[in-house]
Amino acid sequence: MLFNYIVLLVLGGFMKDYIFSNDFSRNLDAMIYTCGFETCVPSHSYGPVVRSGYLIHYILKGKGIYKTDGHLYHLSEGDAFLIRPNTLIYYEADKYDPWTYTWIGFQGIKIEEYLKRTSLLETPYFHYGKDDRVRLCHEKMFEAYQLPENRDLMMNSILYEYLYLLASKFPRAYIPPKEKKISYVEEALRYIENNYAHPVNIQVIADHLNIERTYLYRLFKDITGSSPQEYLLDYRIRRACTLLKDTDLTINDIARSVGYDDALYFSRLFKQKKGRTPTQYRKEKKG
Repeated sequence: MLFNYIVLLVLGGFMKDYIFSNDFSRNLDAMIYTCGFETCVPSHSYGPVVRSGYLIHYILKGKGIYKTDGHLYHLSEGDAFLIRPNTLIYYEADKYDPWTYTWIGFQGIKIEEYLKRTSLLETPYFHYGKDDRVRLCHEKMFEAYQLPENRDLMMNSILYEYLYLLASKFPRAYIPPKEKKISYVEEALRYIENNYAHPVNIQVIADHLNIERTYLYRLFKDITGSSPQEYLLDYRIRRACTLLKDTDLTINDIARSVGYDDALYFSRLFKQKKGRTPTQYRKEKKG
């Protein structure tokens, strides 16, 4: 494997350190903004400092210390540590057995939400153990770093795999019941917004979430104030309004595009919601 080859080069002293940085504006949800590799000299240190994004350092060999939130961690080969944004951190290579590490830095508006599914925000260090899948993401990141084109796409695909593996291998130990309920509703909302153009009902959504239909109905109603079916209808009508205003698609085409094969039935629902037919709405909005 390439990663093992990298380690051999490191141990042999032939590999140069590398650092990659990326343009955050390309992917606002989640993206790799930096990755790198470094063989540290004895007592090499970094900080005290704060960083703007999340980083995970994985230790290939050697030892060192990591300080954050008033805690000191002694780490060695196979360990990893998480740096959180806007949190004061300090780390230092061992004087006699300095570490060599690789790192992945990521940021985006959804990163914190993804990391909340793990235990890492509570305990910012972990051990990879014998599970090579997480470790090999660092290998694949090095391979992606060398791509001449579309590097950001490959790196982001690796990032999502990495986050999935972290959430699977280091899951959050306790999720408050209220937060769990909200997560069900949020997932139901995402499902509706991704599948509104297809046959969707509360049973389909409940099956997707692997919960009881009546439980989903109660949660959804309590948190949003409407039933799943009411929200689905409202969402479809909103999407239809956008298509009526911004396109020249026929009413039949718009009906099918928002999940209704029967254009007459769609038109009746639309008039109930908007007080006028789709054709009247289009004329009004387009002047």
